[in-house]
Formats: sequence, C-alpha cells, structure tokens
Amino acid sequence: MVAGPTYDALLRDTAVALTAAGIDNVRFEARLLLGHAAGLSIEQLVARGRDPAPADVTAAMRELTGRRVRREPMAYILGEREFWGLLFKVSPAVLVPRPDSETLIEAALDLLPERERPLRILDLGVGSGCLLLTLLREYPKATGVGVDASPEALAIAGENAGMLGVASRARLMVDDWRQAGWTDRLGGPFDLLVSNPPYIETSTIAALMPEVANHEPRLALDGGPDGLEAYRIIAAAAPTLITAGGWALVEGGEGQAIDISGIFASVGMSPLAPRKDLAGVERVVASQH
Repeated sequence: MVAGPTYDALLRDTAVALTAAGIDNVRFEARLLLGHAAGLSIEQLVARGRDPAPADVTAAMRELTGRRVRREPMAYILGEREFWGLLFKVSPAVLVPRPDSETLIEAALDLLPERERPLRILDLGVGSGCLLLTLLREYPKATGVGVDASPEALAIAGENAGMLGVASRARLMVDDWRQAGWTDRLGGPFDLLVSNPPYIETSTIAALMPEVANHEPRLALDGGPDGLEAYRIIAAAAPTLITAGGWALVEGGEGQAIDISGIFASVGMSPLAPRKDLAGVERVVASQH
C-alpha cells in the first residue's frame, strides 16, 4: 500500500495552491486549514509533520483548500471568528466580525464607564451578534435588543448568545428598518444604540476583494448609491429610540465619518469627533441625544 502524503507535504501543497490564488499569509492559513481538517493543534501538527496523514484528513484538507482557493472567507470555512477575545460562530448569513469593529466597543466602554449600570442596548443589524453580545458581557446588568432583517443571521446570533451566556438578557427579533413602523416594535427607549450598518456604495461592491464581494451577505454590505442610506434611516429614528443623554454609536467606512456626523447633527444629535481604528481610519461616530 502506498502511503499518503505527510502532514508537512499537505501544508506545502496547500501553501502553493493558496499562493497561486493570490492569497497572503499562506503558511498561516495552511496551518489553520490542516488543523481544522485533522482536529489537531499547531503544536501537534509540528510534532507529526513527517507522519503520513490519514486518508480522511487528506481528503478533508483538499476539500477545504478548494474552498479557500475559491476565496471563501476563512471564517466561513472554519465556522468561527474571534472578536474582543470571544469566539463567535459565523456563517455566510452574517458578516465576518472584524477587528475594526472593536473600535465601537472601545468607544462604548469609554463613554459609559459604569459597568454595573442596567443599560438598555439596541443593535440595529445585529448579524452574528458580535457588538451586542460583547457589550452584554462587558455590562453584566444590561439587557439588549438585536434586530436583523435576516432570520438566518438571527439564528447565528441566538447560538452565539447561548454560547456566551447572555441569552437571557438578549431579545433577538426579525425586523427591517426599511419597513414602516419598525421603531414601534422595539420597546424603547434605549441608553445605547449601536450599529455596523451596510455602508458600501452599490456600484463598488463588485470591485471589493472576492471574499467580500462573492461571499458575504449583500444585504449587510449595500448602503445604496452613496453608501449612506442606512445612516439616514437610523439617525431619523434616533431621537425617539434613545434616552436623553444616551448615545448612538455607528461604524462607517473610510472617508464617511464627516457625512455621517452631519446626518446625525441634522436631527438634533450631538456627534463627537470620529474615533479612529488601529489603522488610523475614522471608524466610529458617536452622537449624544
């Protein structure tokens, strides 16, 4: 019987395939894929490098590599993504949580430093739940409402709420801010409104990197002709949704912060200077009611 490829050979083959597909950090990604296929840690992979891999591991690795070569996001392949030190389940029904969004969590903790406050939090476009559920972990007496137009996304958020131990404090509901009467169903007002809404201009979505353009949910990407449609809707509702002295924190794309601040100022909210992410992009606009 001819022995199958070794673990090291699978890593090399995968790295070559990923390089040909135009993917960066190929050794790192190859290790992630092989660890997932084999159910082994990085240390175990190193220790077994010269050992022949079982046939089922080889087959699984080739299937996973094919998915990544087609530029499926690594988070969807692995089924999970870390955010704020917590592990979130993800699927193609939700955006992949990104480090940029941790800027919004940092802003919330700075603006509302009393961790024991029984805050009421609203997350519009909750997706995986990474914003709302992280905040519920940080504020142990808070309760939250998460809204999304996608039932599939809410199912993922519900699983994450259970895994993170905050399901009893989170109400997840299917609703759509493009439909009349949506604010009446939320049960506000809230002390904190957070959102990472769709902010990509419709005409530019196709030009995004393939992982985003071809795999992430368009509903969560498409911000209309100028990328600002969702902000106008959220801002118009903010004065009735947020308590006096409460905050709206929204994430935006590069170059949008000035326009977003103007939109919230136009409805009587008081925006602060935009908060920058680690790359220096003005990422979060915080506005007080």
